[in-house]
Amino acid sequence: MSESDQPSEASRRPDASASPDTSTSPAPSKVSAPRGAAESSGAPAPGGTPDASGASEVSAVPEAGGAAPEHQAAAPRTDAQGAPSSAPGAARARAVGEPAGPVPGQRQQANPWHQGVRPPGVRSGLHPAPSIRIPAGTLWSVLATGLLSAVLLGEGLGPNLLIVAVPAALAAFFAALYAGRRPRPWTLTWAVGGLALLAVPALRDAGWPTFLAVVSALALGSLALHGSRSWLGIFLGSLGLVGSAVPGLRWGWQGLRSQAEVSRERWGVVVRTTAVAVVLLIVFGTLFAGADAAFADLLGNLVPDVSIEDGPWRVFLFLLGVVGALAAAYTAAAPARWDKVTITPGPARGRVEWALPLIVLNLLFAAFIALQLAVLFGGYDKVLAETDLSYAEYARQGFWQLLWATLLTLLVIALALRWAPRGGPRDRTLVRGVLGALCVLTLVVVASALRRMDLYVDAYGLTRLRISVAAMELWLGVVLVLIIAAGVFGARLLPRAVAVSAAVGVLAFGLVSPDALIAEQNVQRYEDKKSIDIDYLKTLSADAVPALDKLPEPLRSCALARIERDLDRSDEPWYASSWGVARARDILAERTALERAEDCGRAGRYGTGSEREGERDGVDGEFYDPYDPY
Repeated sequence: MSESDQPSEASRRPDASASPDTSTSPAPSKVSAPRGAAESSGAPAPGGTPDASGASEVSAVPEAGGAAPEHQAAAPRTDAQGAPSSAPGAARARAVGEPAGPVPGQRQQANPWHQGVRPPGVRSGLHPAPSIRIPAGTLWSVLATGLLSAVLLGEGLGPNLLIVAVPAALAAFFAALYAGRRPRPWTLTWAVGGLALLAVPALRDAGWPTFLAVVSALALGSLALHGSRSWLGIFLGSLGLVGSAVPGLRWGWQGLRSQAEVSRERWGVVVRTTAVAVVLLIVFGTLFAGADAAFADLLGNLVPDVSIEDGPWRVFLFLLGVVGALAAAYTAAAPARWDKVTITPGPARGRVEWALPLIVLNLLFAAFIALQLAVLFGGYDKVLAETDLSYAEYARQGFWQLLWATLLTLLVIALALRWAPRGGPRDRTLVRGVLGALCVLTLVVVASALRRMDLYVDAYGLTRLRISVAAMELWLGVVLVLIIAAGVFGARLLPRAVAVSAAVGVLAFGLVSPDALIAEQNVQRYEDKKSIDIDYLKTLSADAVPALDKLPEPLRSCALARIERDLDRSDEPWYASSWGVARARDILAERTALERAEDCGRAGRYGTGSEREGERDGVDGEFYDPYDPY
């Protein structure tokens, strides 16, 4: 079709779509009704938008081939029989028995159904509407996600999460390709990071790092689909999948109906083929399982155990998988543009008004750090003598205050940037200097807090709460380093860099196995002739079995008996278990802990009787820690 044959702007209006142009005249220019007729009749001209008085605003836009100016009349359109057609809606008017055009001398009412083109609202700008048509690859991937969720997610968490995530990711991938989106480097970064985090449940038995890894994986997956880059965009984009659940379900139903109408025969072939394959597998699989016991055992380990009793639970898991996959595909097809939601900076303050409070804060930090340098370099005796605190009290009391100080400092930096002076290069130098000094001083506070935690652990031993808050403090130090780097090299990548550091921290926290570290540290304390809390160690997960296996008897049996009983009572399949559980089963199978479990009464809680009697209260007679509920 040549350029002059392209439909005019008026023919693409909603009114023109109801009646196609059947003109046989050669490629007319854009038709414009005389302004006098439109104003006298009050009827909207083709493609026009009625104004408040009922008149139609008519504009003539020259086309590429060159159209007549607005004051010149173009050749009238003709229908198939050669009769003149004054408007694209003439055929519709003739079909309903109405006059094709305005009657001379009679005022016509404006069309109440023609609202014109509405300007896009805020919601339409943030949430673009996806195509109703859904590719077949997305629908099949959504179905696979639902089936795998119903079959694999009923017994526990393990490699099954990673298996279910693969078809869900494919559903989003096919939907994005159909919508014309292509993966970018940051999209691949978020996606690979999310899949890597789902490997933590497959490796570790402890529930708390698994929970952190799963939540972080969902956040990274949502970021991969949205592609945000601002602070608010990163935050809202990590939660965007939650808001896509209901729209995704509605979009999936519309797409399924559209796909079924287009390829109804193909769906019938697919259903028949799948049914025949399933019947063949069941029949011959049953025969082979009855013929060979080894094959029956292999088949029993591979095939999930699905019973009719837990049917409602399986249906719920199926719906959960379908809704999750549809939410991911819907977001991939039409991601919300969270970067358009901006927070305007506050009014710029004067240099003195802005800098004076921060300089005073920096001086306070410097005075505190001057005292901490003595502590960091070993001057404990002098500090303890002046404060009248014990070694353990000093270590325990200071960490939590320093942790809060670090968090509040980050808040102060964020608020200071909001009202920072923005007059020119001298203002930027002032902001970088004051806030950079505050970040450097806060890093020393972080080092002091971590040193106190080291003293804390040396006095009382490592627990889940202590290792968690120490990891949190270490990550806050990384954030401060990133802020300093942003002040030097620019802050364009700072929001995404902070998100990456959080994801890497959660992944590293799960991979190092915190329960195993806790067990190793407490076993080392026992080897160094310090007390050990067996009652606490027996509450750890199966990840701690390799370290606790090094304890002498009867402490070994006391620490491992409860874990071994829990493993014997559990019967998770391979896809709902972890590598940590498999390794613990192998260790306990070689040397069980149940044979000498009755000797635990003589071992006591803190060691083996009189051997640890003098140390059961820990350092300075304070083994019990009221600040640690774990």
